[in-house]
Amino acid sequence: MDTITLTDPNLLCLLQLASPALPVGGYSYSEGLETLVEDGAIAHPENLKHWIEMELRYGAIRIEAAVMIRGYHSAQARDLENLSSWNNWLSAARETEELRASSLGMGRSLMRLLVELQPQTQAIADAVGNSCNYAIAFSIAAAHWQINIQAALLGYLYSWANNLITAGVKLVPLGQTSGQKLLLELQPLLSHATTQILNLEDDELSCCTWGLSLASMRHETLYTRLFRS
Repeated sequence: MDTITLTDPNLLCLLQLASPALPVGGYSYSEGLETLVEDGAIAHPENLKHWIEMELRYGAIRIEAAVMIRGYHSAQARDLENLSSWNNWLSAARETEELRASSLGMGRSLMRLLVELQPQTQAIADAVGNSCNYAIAFSIAAAHWQINIQAALLGYLYSWANNLITAGVKLVPLGQTSGQKLLLELQPLLSHATTQILNLEDDELSCCTWGLSLASMRHETLYTRLFRS
């Protein structure tokens, strides 16, 4: 991975954008993880680590992150037509209603927050409307704050992994220390995935995520649930 250079304001904006405390509702979603824990497929830290590793190598998160990059460049260029097109593409790529709802719910929350913090982003918010996926909203914020795209992508993947591990801490359950150890162990893979995703061409945007899709679809029929997906 190339060396990333950020000014202090850029870095602080990235930390704010990738923070678990960002009020976009990410803590409400487990992306099918709750189903897998209920089934006993994920019962130990090693199981959760393997699941996250496979998602980073082959799963839908790669597509989301790749679209985030394209949204970033479209927002930088003020190409609202292309930005809207990639947003629609990502909506169509979501396999289940639950995954689509989580992406759109978090996207709407982030866009509302961004407009409150930076009113000058209202025009671009109007262009994407209420059906804005989280990856697109993240890309708009990163472009507005002029965060280095490689750093923004790494922050996006880190935020995703941190959310899943936090869900795992509650569901498996894992200890807080085990969760932090797992996040630390995933750092090399997060860096490697960032490099790979940055180099994906448009016709390489594909994933193998049927396990996630099935877990997501079955989530709504669980007897008890802590999460919305």
